Amino acid sequence: MTMGVQIDSGVDVGLIQHYGNPVAEARAMADGRGVVALGNREVVQVSGPDRLEYLHNITTQHLAQLQPGTATTMLLLSPTGHIEHVLHAVDDGHRLLGWTEPGRGAELVAFLDRMRFMMRVEVELRTDLEVAWYGHQVPAPEAAVVRDSELGGSDVFLPAGTPMPPEAVPVGMWAFEAARIAAGVPRIFVDTDHKTIPNEIGLLGTHLDKGCYRGQETVARVHTLGRPPRRLVQLHLDGSLVELPPVGAALELDGRAVGFVGSSARHHELGPIALGLVKRNVPVEATLTADGIPAAQEVLVDPEVGLHVRPVLR
Repeated sequence: MTMGVQIDSGVDVGLIQHYGNPVAEARAMADGRGVVALGNREVVQVSGPDRLEYLHNITTQHLAQLQPGTATTMLLLSPTGHIEHVLHAVDDGHRLLGWTEPGRGAELVAFLDRMRFMMRVEVELRTDLEVAWYGHQVPAPEAAVVRDSELGGSDVFLPAGTPMPPEAVPVGMWAFEAARIAAGVPRIFVDTDHKTIPNEIGLLGTHLDKGCYRGQETVARVHTLGRPPRRLVQLHLDGSLVELPPVGAALELDGRAVGFVGSSARHHELGPIALGLVKRNVPVEATLTADGIPAAQEVLVDPEVGLHVRPVLR
């Protein structure tokens, strides 16, 4: 693959920032021709005849009847409903391969291994595999594919109907992250923190009608009886400034902290954009400041979510 400029800091250090023309790379993504190397994502394999029933029981996702080749995202929550792990995966009928964020694989494997009990399941970290993304206009995490350790090698595992684009164009993280942020797709552990519950980010990967899983009580209670304490927003940053806010920077309203910034990027059409988590009661029309940069909000999670199922009190 063509040499590019590497990222020198942050969670994606070592990945390619761009290959010389981020705008052309963004257009290749929009045309479905982009290929993004995500070599820092960590690959987890779950095998054994009970794997889908096992994962169905402990995650937020419907998996017991998962069809081979179907991509999915599952969350693992704490007993109080906070997001502890995420796994984007595909099952081929014999094993499930998935990926999680950098530095999270060993902890996830250890957790899954502890939860096996008597079920016929084996869990391992696959350091010989890497993750790539291609062929989708919206960079949903589950659209990524698992490949052998050389990006040009043969496909090992991929969602059904996802062939390599015939005129593939290498794309860096600049264009990839900008497209993801523009689509309002949060990245777990970057756009979330240790207190995040699924309701705050739009119930990513969660099915409220699934049945029991760890942390379900919090998710269901917030959905039926109240509103999540925070909400995911897209931020349109002041384009006259060169800087982008760092991950974790405070979002402020009238000098008061009301949330934090997650990922940010420069989009080839929208300009500088970011994702953030803000308190639910922050007015949606209010202009915030992100590390001192003016930021207008675009609603991604309705601040009134949950009220449509809330019982009438008499």
